[in-house]
Amino acid sequence: MRLTKRRHYLLSGIALFAFAATSAHADTPKEQELEARIAALERMFGSVQADLAATKAENAKLRADAAEAQAQVQARTAELAASVAAIKVTPAASTAPAPVIAPADGFKVGATTVKLGGFLKTTVDFTRWNDGDVATGNLGRDFYLPQSTPIGGTRESVDNDFNAKQTRLWLTTETAVAGHTLKGYVEGDFQTSPGPQGNERTTNGYNFALRRAYLQYDRLTVGEDWTTFQNIATLPESTDFIGPTEGIVFARQPLIRYSYPVSKTTTLHLALENPETASANLGSPTLIENDDDSVPDVVVRLNHSFAQGEVSVAGIVRQLSVDNGAIGDTATGYGISVAGKINLDQAKRYEFKFMATTGTGIGRYVGLNFAPDAVYVPATAQLQDVDIAGGYAAFKVNWTPQLRSSLIGSIQSVDYAKGLTPASLATFNKQAWSVSANLFYTPVKGLDLGAEYRHGVREVVSGADGSLDRLEFLAKYSF
Repeated sequence: MRLTKRRHYLLSGIALFAFAATSAHADTPKEQELEARIAALERMFGSVQADLAATKAENAKLRADAAEAQAQVQARTAELAASVAAIKVTPAASTAPAPVIAPADGFKVGATTVKLGGFLKTTVDFTRWNDGDVATGNLGRDFYLPQSTPIGGTRESVDNDFNAKQTRLWLTTETAVAGHTLKGYVEGDFQTSPGPQGNERTTNGYNFALRRAYLQYDRLTVGEDWTTFQNIATLPESTDFIGPTEGIVFARQPLIRYSYPVSKTTTLHLALENPETASANLGSPTLIENDDDSVPDVVVRLNHSFAQGEVSVAGIVRQLSVDNGAIGDTATGYGISVAGKINLDQAKRYEFKFMATTGTGIGRYVGLNFAPDAVYVPATAQLQDVDIAGGYAAFKVNWTPQLRSSLIGSIQSVDYAKGLTPASLATFNKQAWSVSANLFYTPVKGLDLGAEYRHGVREVVSGADGSLDRLEFLAKYSF
């Protein structure tokens, strides 16, 4: 702009000078030279003016491009913000308990993904045995085992036990193989086989023992796992190692299982499982592992899920066998179990879990073998039937996202063959039942603090009974 004004003043001055010179004199060589110089200056300033105009146009285009780019960035930012808002999940007000910490992403070993997990668990028990005492080292000191409840003894003072044996570790592997998925799982704890080397006077050391170890190839499972006769998804929350022990189907064993998805909500499980007849000789309730079985236990379970929960129906057929060389017998065992978990409201604040099981010759599958599979009568070399019926119900309330509690009731009843005299069965288990109530608090993800009270009763065929009262506290860190 300043250059244009200067050019204007200069040209005006030159023009006036030229006009004056032209008016006074005729063109001379000097005047002609001056005019040529003026013309050159005009051409030069014209070129400068053209360059300035081009520069202005270019700057205007750059400003327009910048404005357009800025508008595009703002539009894209708004689009991304809208997309994020669309997929963002806003936590709703819920009374469900804090979720368990998800497993870590693991690490790679070649083409295999390996993950580690488990939990650290410590319980503190205060137990009063109302009809005797349970010796040190008995599993009934570590968790609720109804068959360990003393009968016919004298009430003693309260026993206090600390226990970290239930601490558990697991490892999983997953490998993609030619369009298929190959998985592995191994799990152990210190409760399953505590061993003789630990004592409460000094080290409290215990054995790490196998719980589960299996491989999965797509729908096929081979190895040691929970029996297919059991639906572990329906286990109620408890500070105890098991909980409603007498009424629950509970066994881990080697098996071969195929899981077939009938539909998106229904799965059929078919399994052949390790057979083992747990009999008792007439006159003595001591269980005997015969290891004389030649036919695997056959189990089928149908699981169906729906919006508010899931239910399952399981059936089992097995051959019982006792063979002492010269004498022996076989019998047939069978049973059915129905289990489920149901959310009673849309907010999942109230939950109901249950299991009901009945059958003949399935004693080792229910209540940690509270009753034998069959009674062997040496005099006749025959196996006599043992019928059982049991189950549990659990009602859970999620008071807040961190606070929850459950009320649990459980029972098992046993009937022996009518041909057996009551006197010969006097000390055999007849019935067990328990009720418990607990409160759990989860201050942060992965950490559970709990307290539970339990009252349990055991009765034998003679009518004698015994009971226990236990208050248990828990601290558990899951990872």
